Amino acid sequence: MYAEERRRQIASLTAIEGRVNVTELAARFDVTAETIRRDLAVLDNEGTVHRVHGGAVASQNFQTAELTVDARAKSASSAKSAIARAALDFLPAAQGGMFLDAGTTLAPLAELIADHPNARQWSIVTNCLPIAMSLASAGLDEVQLLGGSVRAITQAVVGDTALRTLALMRADVAFIGTNALTLDHGLSTADSQEAAVKRAMIINARKVVVLCDATKMGCDYLVSFAGIDDIDVVITDSGAPQSIVDSLRDREIQVVIAQ
Repeated sequence: MYAEERRRQIASLTAIEGRVNVTELAARFDVTAETIRRDLAVLDNEGTVHRVHGGAVASQNFQTAELTVDARAKSASSAKSAIARAALDFLPAAQGGMFLDAGTTLAPLAELIADHPNARQWSIVTNCLPIAMSLASAGLDEVQLLGGSVRAITQAVVGDTALRTLALMRADVAFIGTNALTLDHGLSTADSQEAAVKRAMIINARKVVVLCDATKMGCDYLVSFAGIDDIDVVITDSGAPQSIVDSLRDREIQVVIAQ
């Protein structure tokens, strides 16, 4: 594991658990205690954690509040529509398969997919109840809704059943939404169960396309589910900070600015 990936996981663990211990982290990541102390020093310098005797405690920089689906749908709605149109360029070939993550940025894409001439030729797997209903209502037969528990606030299906199912699947493309994107913490969200499903989709897809409007760039949420180097494409809008766009491109990630 690279140092950057280890530090990202340490930051997430600290945010979730509130406090971490040097000895326990060294055993978890199979590195020396001195390596963990250096990691914590770097994270402390970035403001991601606060070092304390024997370990670190969570920084208050991570957001935890979640908005309802209706509230999130109204945020940056025109940008989300433009991002969805740009995402059509990354749809798989006929007879291909895709994962559609839950989220209000993915909902406009699902509507466009339902009207696409190749729609009936794709296999689509989603953990989003509204997206599954929308695609099924459009007459698509190859739509699978993952099983599990439904989170009321996001209407996303989560849990062990969803994760076990995804472990057996492969997709040509995963279209992923995120609550936040930073270069250090990667992609993050407020809920660990949703993060686990997003992570499983990313791991089991050949290409990962992230739909992220500009309001989410530079923000941090509680749980990181992917590092920057885990993704292939970021589709955003013209309000995206140029410094982040340039940094992503420097790391050979394709950035599409939706108009």
